[in-house]
Amino acid sequence: MKPTNRRKFIATSAALAAGTAASAIPLKGAGNKYPVIHHVFFWLKNPASKEDRDKLVAGVKTLSKIETVRELRVGIVASTEKRDVVDNSWAVSELMFFSDLAGQATYQTHPVHLEFIKNCSHLWEKVIVYDAVDA
Repeated sequence: MKPTNRRKFIATSAALAAGTAASAIPLKGAGNKYPVIHHVFFWLKNPASKEDRDKLVAGVKTLSKIETVRELRVGIVASTEKRDVVDNSWAVSELMFFSDLAGQATYQTHPVHLEFIKNCSHLWEKVIVYDAVDA
């Protein structure tokens, strides 16, 4: 290999290696497509009613029709170990992701959300909401 070709090869290899390494470094907020998080916990009026829980789960799932909701996860209490820091007093949770705060604001007044409240609010006794943005 000629010295010039060898230098070019080494320089190109070094540049590619550096670029590959730099792209693998996690950046703050990188990979978080939807930085606005809306997490809601519901306590049922009739906590022993599987039927009420299932109705609420079905109602929450309708919220995915709202165009600004990027992702929706619906959960029920997991049977994990009991510890002082674990609150398993709730029945249903909703975890939503939005692209921005404007999308979350649109969700709040959207007809599908208002219909959900109208149709399902009789099922819950208490609701707590945690809204957050990526730090």
